[in-house]
Amino acid sequence: MAVPPSAPLPCSPFYLRRQAPCPQCSWGMEEKAAAGAGCREPPGPPRAAAVPCFGISVDQDDILPGALHLIRELRPHWKPQQVRTKRFTDGITNKLVACYVEEDMRDCVLVRVYGERTELLVDRESEVRNFQLLRAHGCAPKLYCTFQNGLCYEYMRGMALGPEHIREPRLFSLSADVPEVEVLERELAWLKEHLPQLDSPVVFCHNDLLCKNIIYDSTKGHVRFIDYEYAGYNYQAFDIGNHFNEFAGVNEVDYCRYPARETQLQWLRYYLQAQKGMAVTPREVERLYVQVNKFALASHFFWALWALIQSQFSTIDFNFLRYAVIRFNQYFKVKPQVSALEMPK
Repeated sequence: MAVPPSAPLPCSPFYLRRQAPCPQCSWGMEEKAAAGAGCREPPGPPRAAAVPCFGISVDQDDILPGALHLIRELRPHWKPQQVRTKRFTDGITNKLVACYVEEDMRDCVLVRVYGERTELLVDRESEVRNFQLLRAHGCAPKLYCTFQNGLCYEYMRGMALGPEHIREPRLFSLSADVPEVEVLERELAWLKEHLPQLDSPVVFCHNDLLCKNIIYDSTKGHVRFIDYEYAGYNYQAFDIGNHFNEFAGVNEVDYCRYPARETQLQWLRYYLQAQKGMAVTPREVERLYVQVNKFALASHFFWALWALIQSQFSTIDFNFLRYAVIRFNQYFKVKPQVSALEMPK
C-alpha cells in the first residue's frame, strides 16, 4: 500500500509518545562510552556496535504513522509519497509492518511493535543482545534501531516456511478446559524432576522455531532463522522438541502433522552429523530422539502457560485461551507414551 502523496508524516503525540531513553539500548551505549574511555576489547569475537535508539512509542492500534516517522529517520533519502507498506499478520506476539520503495523490496525495513505487556514474557534487553550477537556471526539480519516499544531490522529475502515445507528432507541439512492450578503445579514439579535427568546439553537456543520463523532462500540454497525474542541458553532437546511441536501449526493446529519416528530419526541424524562433523551411531540418534520427545512435553506446557497470560493482555486478534487448551490437551494426551520411552543402553 503506497502512502498518499498528500499525507504528511504525523508527529502528533497521539501517534508518538516521546519518553525517556530506551532501557533495552542502555547496554549498547555503555559499551560505546567504555570504548571512548580507552577500555581494551576483551579477546574473542568482536562485539556488535550499538544501534540507534529512538525515544518514541508507536501506537499499536495505528502503526503506520509511527512506522513512517521511524523510516524518515532511517531512510531520509526516501520520498514519503513513494513509501509502500505491507502488514504481516502471521505473528501472535508482536505486530509487524514492512516499509519499502522499490517493488522488489531489495531495501526494506521491518518495523516490529511489541505486543501489549509482552515484557511479562520476554526480556527485551536480552533480545537485542541476542539479535546483535547473531548478526555478528552472520546468522541474523541487520538491526537498524530500537524504539520504546519495538525495533526495526532488515528484511530477509526468501519464503517463510509452512508445515508442508519443514517435512522435506532437503531442508533438514540446512536448518478441553484449562487444568486446575494444583494440577499445573504437580505437572511442573514432575517436569523439573525428570527432564534434567536426561542430561541434554545446554546450548544457545532459538526457543521459538515455528514455521514462519524459518526463511528459505531458494536462490542461495540456505535457511535463516528470524525473531530472537525468546532466544537464550536452554536444553538442546527443548529447542528441537519445540520445533517438532510446531509442525502442527499455530492458527489451525493439527498434531497429525507431528513428525513420525522415522522422520524424526532422519532429521536428528542430519542434525548430529552437522554438529559433530562426522558420522554418528544409531545409539546417538536414538538417545537424542528420547530426549527430544520428553522435552517436547515442556514445550507444550510452556506455550500453554504463555497463551494463558496472552489471553489476559494481548490486543492481537487470536484466541489465546483456545490455544492454551489445545496445548494442555496435547501435553496430557502424549505424556503416558512419552514417559515410557527409555534411553538406549
